[in-house]
Amino acid sequence: MDFTTLTVISMAALLGPLLALPRRGQMPVVVGELAAGVLLGPSVIGYLRPGDGTFAFLADIGFALVMFVAGSHVPVRDPGMRSGLRVGSLRSLLVAGLAAPVAIGVAALFGTGHAALYTVLLASSSAALILPVIGSSRLEGTAVLELLPQVALSDTACIVALPLVVDAQRAGRAALGALAVLGSSAVCFVVLRHFERTGKRRRLHRLSQDRKWALELRISLAVVFALATIAVRTHVSIMLAGFCLGLVVAAVGEPRRLARQLFAVTEGFFGPLFFLWLGASLDLSQLGRRPSFILLGLLLGTAAVAVHATMRSTGQPTPLAVLSAAQLGVPVAAATLGSQLHVLEPGEGPALMLSALVTIAATGIAGSLATRAGPAPAPGVGQ
Repeated sequence: MDFTTLTVISMAALLGPLLALPRRGQMPVVVGELAAGVLLGPSVIGYLRPGDGTFAFLADIGFALVMFVAGSHVPVRDPGMRSGLRVGSLRSLLVAGLAAPVAIGVAALFGTGHAALYTVLLASSSAALILPVIGSSRLEGTAVLELLPQVALSDTACIVALPLVVDAQRAGRAALGALAVLGSSAVCFVVLRHFERTGKRRRLHRLSQDRKWALELRISLAVVFALATIAVRTHVSIMLAGFCLGLVVAAVGEPRRLARQLFAVTEGFFGPLFFLWLGASLDLSQLGRRPSFILLGLLLGTAAVAVHATMRSTGQPTPLAVLSAAQLGVPVAAATLGSQLHVLEPGEGPALMLSALVTIAATGIAGSLATRAGPAPAPGVGQ
């Protein structure tokens, strides 16, 4: 890998914002980045080589940072999380319960033996996709306050469970590794909360701002990489390390300056590089050799939307129920882990990404419908 390759990657990453430019449809930027990776990868042109050690290592950094940013976006401190926690938790459990028999049926139909993996996929929600839609649509009210904890709990639980179900034969080892990462994250939370409560974090922030040292960013990256080291040494995905630290930062309270810096580092370079690497890693010719897996991807995506939409029966508005089906981090992580561990069948990784695209399309429609309906009144308004 050289600077020419980095130039091509940086230019190709612009396809994401270009495709996302039209406001109608609300297409996520990562769709264009994945498409650019597929185009430049072995599936079409063959310029990008996902097996290149440097490329793969930079993509791992991007993966950890993408999950870190996703975790930091979970509204852990939002008062609405507490007010809607009971209903949101029940809906999250109901969705998981409904997802299990559907996943078993899909796995049996296609003979993959990945019922547990499909259950996690069908039950997952993507806070990184859903929260921006809620914010841009200015959705409010009781239904939204109940949706927030549902999405946060589903996202967190599925990300923790994913490493355990991707490679079931090594689930015990993965569980121990996950506990090591979770325990280390808990220690980070205690330390960061101490610094926050004693005012040391604010003093560090002022010093860093005055001297232009970006100390918070440097420390955050050091901790992310330390947790990633623990994850790698204990044979757990770095996805879990990044996401857990993101949750810790969200729980303590992320400084705005740090949020901007992380956004710049991740969304400006490492994130797009990761999604281009992932797109290059997805050999779509495998889908051509196994066209039944195209049906698998469409079926998984449709089933995810249908399972989440059943929460309409619990009083959740249909657009919000469909919106909760949005998937990104978990399918991406499943395809990445499956590629790295060689546990997925040829063509199954692209099928998982296809399922995510189906839910993203449904999310765009649901977001438009929710916007047309207008913001729901907040609790107590007009009463």
